[in-house]
Amino acid sequence: MPLPAIDAHVHLWTDDVKRYPRVAGAKDYPPPRFTAEDLFAHSKPAGVSRIVLIQMSFYQFDNSYMLDCMKAHPGTFSGVGIVDEFAADPGLAMEDLAKQGVRGFRIVGVTPQQNWLDSPGMNRMWRTAAARNLSICALISPDSLSSLDRMCAKYPDTSVVIDHFARVGVDGVIHDQDLRSLSALARHKRVKVKASAFYALGKKQAPYTDLQSLFRNVFEHFGPRRMMWASDCPFQLQDGHQYAPSIALVREHLPFLSPEDREWVLTRTAQSVFF
Repeated sequence: MPLPAIDAHVHLWTDDVKRYPRVAGAKDYPPPRFTAEDLFAHSKPAGVSRIVLIQMSFYQFDNSYMLDCMKAHPGTFSGVGIVDEFAADPGLAMEDLAKQGVRGFRIVGVTPQQNWLDSPGMNRMWRTAAARNLSICALISPDSLSSLDRMCAKYPDTSVVIDHFARVGVDGVIHDQDLRSLSALARHKRVKVKASAFYALGKKQAPYTDLQSLFRNVFEHFGPRRMMWASDCPFQLQDGHQYAPSIALVREHLPFLSPEDREWVLTRTAQSVFF
């Protein structure tokens, strides 16, 4: 029997803004709340038993809601936090969060910025991640892949997880150059890729089978032990999209995957990184 799946990318938040305030001026997102209970209504029927929580952007460096969710459901959640790269020592903040079960740290470079990875604090984060067996989790667009490539070469011992296929196909087209840029990072042995956010890529329409070529290309370069499925809830649930078709793409519509491949993509890779 296959192992229960792990959803490697979910955001949770609450409408209790008094207890968990949001950063002033930060972009807000619907719905008003998406709690663990809201998530379980979708994940449990799909056979998902564990989830990796991603710190929500409008909480910025206050990871308390994510940590409280992890404490309320021991064994169910792991976490990817956010720390301030411009703080005096972001490595200390990473180590403190790691003691509370956080296994990764998000960085964002979705617009082409040649120097977005050059700060002393960012370099400290990559060194700390390597030393403490933590992961740098990158939300990036294809234009930022070359910068990430250079950083991976500089810190080859740092575990890196690329979110959402590096957003290849977000404009509706799977560009060959973007695929080449993403595939080039396979030369760094500690880089993994999340197969996720299907609602936002390609035709943006279930059952998402138009993404087979994207999935296969990444699979052929990285292999199943360096890919992990994720939903990107609650965004996967918006605009008529549903949870089940996201995981069904991996379970039912990728004939080039063996049963063992599926087990790695759906469970074992995320387990090795985040649990």
